[in-house]
Amino acid sequence: MIINTNLSNKINQGKVRDTYRINSNTLLMVATDRISAFDVILQDGIPGKGEILNKISKFWFDKTQHIIGNHFLYMANDPKINEVFASETLIRELPADIARQSMIVREAKRIDVECVVRGYITGSAWTEYKREGTVSGRIMPKGLVEGQKFPEPLFTPTTKAEQGHDENMSMDEVRKLVGNEVAFALETKSKEVYNFAHDYAVQKDIILADTKMEFGFIGDNLILIDELLTPDSSRFWEADKYVPGNSLPNYDKQLVRNWLESSGWDKESTPPNLPAYVIENTINRYTEVYQLLSQ
Repeated sequence: MIINTNLSNKINQGKVRDTYRINSNTLLMVATDRISAFDVILQDGIPGKGEILNKISKFWFDKTQHIIGNHFLYMANDPKINEVFASETLIRELPADIARQSMIVREAKRIDVECVVRGYITGSAWTEYKREGTVSGRIMPKGLVEGQKFPEPLFTPTTKAEQGHDENMSMDEVRKLVGNEVAFALETKSKEVYNFAHDYAVQKDIILADTKMEFGFIGDNLILIDELLTPDSSRFWEADKYVPGNSLPNYDKQLVRNWLESSGWDKESTPPNLPAYVIENTINRYTEVYQLLSQ
């Protein structure tokens, strides 16, 4: 299990990923086995999680290239990289266990907006709706039940926080940050990717309830970066058991969230250790959704 990495040329450590510089325009992105919930990094890791996250991201990066480009170049355990990066010490000396959990990507200038698309009312959107009758500040119809599908997916962007809590952003705030044209592109492309992935997943008997994406620029080109449509960044439900208003069987980290909610943790102090069955069931669900999507 890889919780922390300590290679040379580290340029960033996020909640799950450690990023290293290979050369002037190429990065090594390590998906560790860390897991976060409620914007807090938990004490326990999930063995094998990083490798599955990389495989799922690559799967979706390949699938969505017709909609928008992305930063992916190679999986770090691809034999080709020994020739392509023969002169790079970081790659030549990369331990095999870390290589399995890493990808090589093009460096992009990140846009500091988390692009969240919600197709169904659940999670923090459901909590807000019960309290205020709104989702991201937007007034919603009365009488919605948890898990109900929205008539059209909602774009509900948030701030991008490396540590701590992401905060909701209005579209006016997004436009002020990045300009009208880029704000429009973020919303449009996020919804296009979500709709494509949702329709694909339904064919595999999976519902993509919501997801969050990150974008950046390489030159003037807007691209997807970081991870894409993984169980860390998305909610996946079993389609054949989907009944709005009922408990929704999932293929993501909802099991972890549910256990933490029931533990009495205040979401601010040091989180409790996860039981072994939560860790085991979580990696099993991550693995299962990858196998179902990619078969």
